Amino acid sequence: MSKVVKVIEVLAQSEKSWEDAAANAVKAASKSVKGIKGINITNMSAKVDGDKIVKYRINAKISFLIK
Repeated sequence: MSKVVKVIEVLAQSEKSWEDAAANAVKAASKSVKGIKGINITNMSAKVDGDKIVKYRINAKISFLIK
């Protein structure tokens, strides 16, 4: 029997890095979605204040198995 995967799109941010924003996305999604198998970052952006990045933002697709 083949497995079926569902994909949701999420937005997340971090004050540290894009990697931390991705970790935040997975952590938040795992509160309501079980069986997460992967994350695909589709876009990265940042909020700048003066000459410093203050927020790292990502758009991501999170995939998980349907039971």
